[in-house]
Amino acid sequence: MPKKKTGARKKAENRREREKQIRASRANIDLAKHPCNASMECDKCQRRQKNRAFCYFCNSVQKLPICAQCGKTKCMMKSSDCVIKHAGVYSTGLAMVGAICDFCEAWVCHGRKCLSTHACVCPLADAECIECERSVWDHGGRIFACSFCHNFLCEDDQFEHQASCQVLEAETFKCVSCNRLGQHSCLRCKACFCDDHVRSKVFKQEKGKEPPCPKCGHETQQTKDLSMSTRSLKFGRQTGGEDADGASGYDAYWKSLSSSKAGDAGDREDEYDDYEAEDDDEDDNDEGGKDSDTETTDVFSSLNLGRTYASGYAHYEEPED
Repeated sequence: MPKKKTGARKKAENRREREKQIRASRANIDLAKHPCNASMECDKCQRRQKNRAFCYFCNSVQKLPICAQCGKTKCMMKSSDCVIKHAGVYSTGLAMVGAICDFCEAWVCHGRKCLSTHACVCPLADAECIECERSVWDHGGRIFACSFCHNFLCEDDQFEHQASCQVLEAETFKCVSCNRLGQHSCLRCKACFCDDHVRSKVFKQEKGKEPPCPKCGHETQQTKDLSMSTRSLKFGRQTGGEDADGASGYDAYWKSLSSSKAGDAGDREDEYDDYEAEDDDEDDNDEGGKDSDTETTDVFSSLNLGRTYASGYAHYEEPED
């Protein structure tokens, strides 16, 4: 019979478990909450951007730089970790910084721990947007990670990518190696695998986690837990259905294309006929106006108004009695 655990022993084990979780959470900081990826507003141009040593838009130096590793803006000299000693004086601004990270383009404070560890563990070391292929130095926004495939995304493409990330590259949910239904999905390869073909000799499965993808090694997820959808084609042989004939079933596609061209040509001819009809109506109206003028002159020609000034008669031409 095993010995019963005392209250002190249970408390000690719970404390060790909590400390282990705290250490693990410190190592796994969310990318959006990391100090090197924090949001910053420029003091000069007032534009919001990622934490940087120099403004991306106006290249001005910030008054209160933020450390890319520990996130502090003031060194209070509570320990002897500072490379530059400043006993009894709080250092801020450029007096606090010690280096600039080549990966995240942010200040690193003059603490010995930050200077020696940040470049090795910088989360933006290989950060390149999966959509536009821009790195940190190519745009001024922050860097995010996709919630599904965990690839890097810039601030411009994060919503558009995540809206279309759960789409398979295949037209069905079947395994890529056999004809069975794929129960495990890799959101990086956009493929499904069955229970047999998800096992890999190259990538080993960790205890308590989902099996890795046999292609890229990324952790797979259960297909039933995702809102996966298949690829749909709205062009080519898919429009012809089952009755499609011709080379590789593209006959219906070419027929629809030719019919659309013929329809456009017919529309152009109808427009040309309408223009000609309008021109004919305008000519008829002009001729009708000329005929009406001649009719009015014929009506008034029979009137006799006597001798008038308009007819060439003047008062000094009247005969004297």
